[in-house]
Amino acid sequence: MVLLWVLLNNPFHTMSFVWEHKKSQYWYARFMDHNGKRRNRSTKVRIKGATPVETRDNKKLALKIADEFEAAARTRRTALQARRAMAELTEEIMGKDMSGKSLSEHVESWLARKQGEVAKSTYIFYKSAVGRFQSFIDAMKLADGDIAFITPEHILQYREHRRNEVAAKTVNHELKCLRMLFKAAKKAHLIADDPTEFVDTIREEKVKVRRGFTIDEVKSVLAVADDEWRSMIFFGLYTGQRLSDISKLTWRNVDLERNEVRLVTEKTGKSLRIPIASPLREHIESLPVTDDPDQPIHARIYDKFMQSRRTSNISNEFANLLYQAGLRAEKVSHNKRKDATEMGGRRRTHELSFHSLRHTAVTLLHDAGVPMQVAQTLIGHDDKAMHELYIGVGQEALNEAANKLPKLT
Repeated sequence: MVLLWVLLNNPFHTMSFVWEHKKSQYWYARFMDHNGKRRNRSTKVRIKGATPVETRDNKKLALKIADEFEAAARTRRTALQARRAMAELTEEIMGKDMSGKSLSEHVESWLARKQGEVAKSTYIFYKSAVGRFQSFIDAMKLADGDIAFITPEHILQYREHRRNEVAAKTVNHELKCLRMLFKAAKKAHLIADDPTEFVDTIREEKVKVRRGFTIDEVKSVLAVADDEWRSMIFFGLYTGQRLSDISKLTWRNVDLERNEVRLVTEKTGKSLRIPIASPLREHIESLPVTDDPDQPIHARIYDKFMQSRRTSNISNEFANLLYQAGLRAEKVSHNKRKDATEMGGRRRTHELSFHSLRHTAVTLLHDAGVPMQVAQTLIGHDDKAMHELYIGVGQEALNEAANKLPKLT
């Protein structure tokens, strides 16, 4: 009994060792906790598929980690102390520095690389997604600490935090971004374990699918719109472009001599030259003439968009036009806090929005028999699969198709 008491209470004595688990690719550690209870835990040090030299080095590291597990269990170390010890052991055995950067430093260098690798819109999403995560971690006083001290629990807490603010699809999209961030950290030997690896995505709720307008619905919106919104609708329908791109149009974008609208899309940075349809040309020629090519075509909406480079307020204006036209059940409140409370913090998806004009343009081109590749190029879709998502089939085309079925007698 005396010997057992000495063994359990001597901080310099270790009873830990490593063993091979039949169902694992890693060395397992067996050690004693402060109550004298035997415990087993994966060291996350690979045993299978390694070279003889790697096997020797890996076993050394696994043994050191097993000792550290036992020391931590006996002295009830904090998780932060244990992770620091793991980083030091990895550097000592494997020669890899695991504590070289804070989260803030890694985010900065990762974004700098991504800026030259991805489209502008993708980079903006990455920056906002990791920025929100960084602010969340900063509130825990960890953003300027070693990135290795961020745990799966932190990722899980952030996932649940965002779940109360935005739709499940957005949460999962941001989680995918964080996985890329920490995968890069692991590749750079800044962390031993990826804290996002075992944090699952959340179930995505079913949402209403956007659809295009019918011609009668477009006319009903035009009937309640002021001159500027009537013009926005004409440009949206006859060019098939997004709200942000229509909002920032200036007269420099319109070339009546070549009969085309030229623009660079806000979302993808794609350069487009769109032929001006006859109804749109007639509308453009009815607008007030200006000698300044940099004058916005829709001045009020242009100013509103350029203030923040966001379309949310403009989109809400259009949503209220839909309400006035009887195409939406409720009016959009300008009280953002009230809206967020009523919607549980999540963005609603409605069947009809300004973006529906893009769906309408694609459907009308399809129904008119325009080849898919031509319509795809005109609208500016990057691939066929994306373009097909926008194709609806009008009732007239369905009736025509039904009438083409043969008689049985």
